[in-house]
Amino acid sequence: MSMEVTDLERRIHELRDAIRRHEEQYYVHNAPEVSDQVFDELLHELERLEAEHPELVTLDSPTQRVGGRAVEGFATVEHSVPMLSLDNAYNEAELRAFDERVRKGAGLANGAFPPGAPGHSETAAAPVVSVAYVAELKIDGLSIALTYDDGRLSRAATRGDGSRGEDVTANIRTIRAIPLTLRKAPRGRIEVRGEVFLPRESFERINREREEGGEPLFANPRNVAAGTVRQLDPAMVARRGLSAFTYQVVGLTDTAHAELLSAMRDWGLPVEPHWKLCDGIDAVVAFCGEWADKRASLAFETDGVVVKVDDLALRDRLGATAKFPRWATAFKFPAQQAHTKLLAIEVNVGRTGAVTPYAVLEPVFLAGSTISMATLHNAEDIARKDIREGDTVILEKGGDVIPKVVAPVPNLRPDGARPWQMPATCPECGSVLRRDEEEVVWRCENTSCPARLRRSLEHFASRSAMNIEGLGASLVDQLLEQNLVRDFSDLYHLDIETLENLVVTPKEPRSERAVPRKLGKVGRNVFDQIRRSRTSDLARLIYALGIRHVGEKAAVTLARHLRSMPVFLDASREALERIPEIGPVVAESIRRFGEEPRNRALISRLAEAGVSMTTSLPEPVAEAAGPLADKTFVITGTLSAMTREEAAARLERLGAKVSSSVSKKTSALIAGDQAGSKLEKARQLGVDVLDEAEFLKLIMETRE
Repeated sequence: MSMEVTDLERRIHELRDAIRRHEEQYYVHNAPEVSDQVFDELLHELERLEAEHPELVTLDSPTQRVGGRAVEGFATVEHSVPMLSLDNAYNEAELRAFDERVRKGAGLANGAFPPGAPGHSETAAAPVVSVAYVAELKIDGLSIALTYDDGRLSRAATRGDGSRGEDVTANIRTIRAIPLTLRKAPRGRIEVRGEVFLPRESFERINREREEGGEPLFANPRNVAAGTVRQLDPAMVARRGLSAFTYQVVGLTDTAHAELLSAMRDWGLPVEPHWKLCDGIDAVVAFCGEWADKRASLAFETDGVVVKVDDLALRDRLGATAKFPRWATAFKFPAQQAHTKLLAIEVNVGRTGAVTPYAVLEPVFLAGSTISMATLHNAEDIARKDIREGDTVILEKGGDVIPKVVAPVPNLRPDGARPWQMPATCPECGSVLRRDEEEVVWRCENTSCPARLRRSLEHFASRSAMNIEGLGASLVDQLLEQNLVRDFSDLYHLDIETLENLVVTPKEPRSERAVPRKLGKVGRNVFDQIRRSRTSDLARLIYALGIRHVGEKAAVTLARHLRSMPVFLDASREALERIPEIGPVVAESIRRFGEEPRNRALISRLAEAGVSMTTSLPEPVAEAAGPLADKTFVITGTLSAMTREEAAARLERLGAKVSSSVSKKTSALIAGDQAGSKLEKARQLGVDVLDEAEFLKLIMETRE
């Protein structure tokens, strides 16, 4: 018997309250009451009930955090009160100078009470009068303004230029640390300001995934947070794992800041818990010194301490300059560095074949951890800094997270140390390494390279590729460890007995019962899945091969136009570029794949194993040109909102061509951070240059 409506409504209300309470306990109080599994069960029950009864769904329900579709762009909104920057202090003397300015503005210079104030005397020696400050850890993320109407989140906006920002409400709703409704908050409209950030754990996870996928690593969590909030797809924002802290309510002047922080916490807002009410500048200096040493113990990145006058009425009297409030400053921590010996420079091969150099170091303790390896980015960076094996090097944690080699110490260089050179062949399989014109990343083009194979096999078997259900990470590991599979084609020579008797240990056991066991029936099912996948369409096979820049949509387009694998492998770059939505970047990637002898041999073995090399998709019909059909773009540097591959795909969907080199025919160069030689060449040729903000505006305003 189904629940009566009143019982149903009561249960939905109970679930929402429970989920909100558990979110607050986790994100605000850092004291979870239930396991992740129990929380997920509550959320899934609520999702099920709301799916069955959509008329009972409300905008502030916890299920409404994740948007299902990408937004078209971001509207511009006005801030009720400008979001100013903070002036900086870099040492104790500058902190004390800030205190002197505050005391002078408050009429407390030299420790005197202002005339008319209690305790003022024309003759008595002026007592030392201190100003109360609140010291808060400076969260290194993206500033955000949250508007609540009668306790419900109605709008979220970025800082923008301080006066106007972008409406990113759909994305901010996905961040579970930010409550959709407040408890005990004042009625009417209030604006709460805070910082969206990426926890260290999430940042490290994302960079591990990018490294394994052969993508360039993000420099620091701040850039990822800023880029993620400005993603056009809320579902992507939800997957990144952002968090937030709040620190201000705009317009309130009838209380002290320390009292307001406590009230905000009572409302259910996340407030960073290590803030301290300091009686005078001496206590502030001590707080800054304490956290300069302890910051590595935090779960998030901080680059300093924000020092604020506690008395909100005094803040109002002190006012602000055109850029900074006079009642606050940001003390910046010094970068943490260490010296150690560079023992060797080695290279790592990622899933897409990207070959990245890294430093093997004499272990050294820095910023809370012992470091024995550090990123070296690329061969050009090593040459520019003249880093050599045997050097004593300066090591720094980039953003206090990623260890990086800043520079060598030349006067400590051993005799005979030679400039380092990138290897010409892959250290894993011996294939010749290649590099795109004017790019810095060298790549191994051999799909069967052992260093790429584990992740490549998982991709090959994935649902959007050959769809071999059951061939997950644990089974792939066992197949490789027992040398049963050396490339994709070996999957089709596995017999049912081998798979039935294969012993597999779950990679991430969820219970004590998850012990090593024979596959048995699961092995038989995997065998059937592999056999069935032989008949998969050519489009699935092209995508499954993991060719750089070739996604699902491009694979379908290629299969529809080229019809067979032999034609695909032999197609010229020019022929590929004539296919709609296939630009120079994708065409060149396909050509390089086809020119690698080991890849051609792999395709032959797959064909011999009975894998289909043709398509049943209908032949293409003529399509209207996209709005950017007459434009050619080149992308250089690092973008914060998306990868360069994603940017190229967006442009190609709009009909544009994306090239790897700048020429007089280039319509515009899109220049991200650390743009190199392409930017200089574009300037020399008079080619238009778009920064990331201009590029995002272009693709948001251009309809597909």
